[in-house]
Amino acid sequence: MTSSFLLTMIVRYDLPQDKIPTTWYNILPDLPEPLPPPKDETGKAFEVLKEVLPSKVLEMEFSQERYIKIPEEVLEKYLQIGRPTPIIRARKLEEYFGNVVKIYMKMESHTYTGSHKINSALAHVYYATLDNAKFVSTETGAGQWGAAVALAAALFHIKAHVFMVRTSYFAKPYRRYLMQMYGADVHPSPSEFTPYGREVLEKDPNNPGSLGIAITEAVRYALENGGKYVVGSVVNSDILFKTIAGQEAKVQMEMIGEDPDYIIGVVGGGSNYAALAFPFLGEELRSGKVRRKYIASGSLEVPKMTKGVYKYDYPDTGKILPQLKMYTIGSDFIPPPVYAGGLRYHAVAPTLSLLMSKGIVEARDYDQETAFAWAKLFSQIEGWVPAPETSHALPIIKEIADEAKRTGEKKTVLVSFSGHGLLDLANYAEVLGFK
Repeated sequence: MTSSFLLTMIVRYDLPQDKIPTTWYNILPDLPEPLPPPKDETGKAFEVLKEVLPSKVLEMEFSQERYIKIPEEVLEKYLQIGRPTPIIRARKLEEYFGNVVKIYMKMESHTYTGSHKINSALAHVYYATLDNAKFVSTETGAGQWGAAVALAAALFHIKAHVFMVRTSYFAKPYRRYLMQMYGADVHPSPSEFTPYGREVLEKDPNNPGSLGIAITEAVRYALENGGKYVVGSVVNSDILFKTIAGQEAKVQMEMIGEDPDYIIGVVGGGSNYAALAFPFLGEELRSGKVRRKYIASGSLEVPKMTKGVYKYDYPDTGKILPQLKMYTIGSDFIPPPVYAGGLRYHAVAPTLSLLMSKGIVEARDYDQETAFAWAKLFSQIEGWVPAPETSHALPIIKEIADEAKRTGEKKTVLVSFSGHGLLDLANYAEVLGFK
């Protein structure tokens, strides 16, 4: 094969491990206006935060420092679990759409736990150990965040308690088994393990659970037993920890010689999409002109992206944490038991919500059947099986391709491929009717 022919066949772009970024990016100083501050209507919520969050994490939540140095202990673990992750060009999907778009996927599925969640779990758990926490606790929907916290806890030699939304606990047993392989204790939420969980179950023994309920259980358990709570999305500190992915992608796209016209992905709480988009968007916000289009999608069954209201709301159902201004469909919302468990949260991260309110980030919602049909098609064309959550980004590519056909302008798309679906095959089988 000639070298010119090989160049037209390349699909994988790797960043050498010695080129891994050494800072996280914080978008707060680059937002078009200051982020609305949290509200404490009970007079107790801020004290809860001070007690339950790792102290360094709480400090970073309000930091105005644009770039924050990644501790060597965390960098070492990033390298151990598979970072930097590759960018894969989806050439066969490009052909399917008539070669009117170039599609580059930042493959967070290549981490040991199969998703982007480990990027912030390592940081949260590391900072919890600096506070000499007895254990860490957290919530999880689909199980990706729970698996990440379980692995991070194992690597930093601390116990993990994971409160898994009850419907996912039973629908996604292999994610639960993965957490248990890493040594975590996993509790179906609402659970009999905490007073709050027992209170919820007493009112409704068949409650399928929600991320809001699981958050309350995880927070209260940490508060009452000397642990630290690690939060897997929504808050700014979690997003900035995950920007290691976007920082890598910026370098990789420059290495490839491409500049994306669109940056797309899915939103559960917002950290996956923001982690990829913010390093690119921040640069544009500082220049005073946003050229790229930023489009994020969610679940139509939990329509916070398109039907949510931008207002102050509680991040947890038990209403013990401060209120945040965000797009929300209500902290009491009990989502239907769709299989994209990571998209079942009731609200959108405050930073991402602010950008949505300004029209800088566009929103879409797709129903489960539509997203899963695209997941099956994508698997047959590209070979990768996306996580149910990730599949909700795929219809956006068709929208972009249709627009490119109309205008005759070829576009370049960067996608956050947030995780693989190899542990979700039973869920795909049920919806898609496999025998």
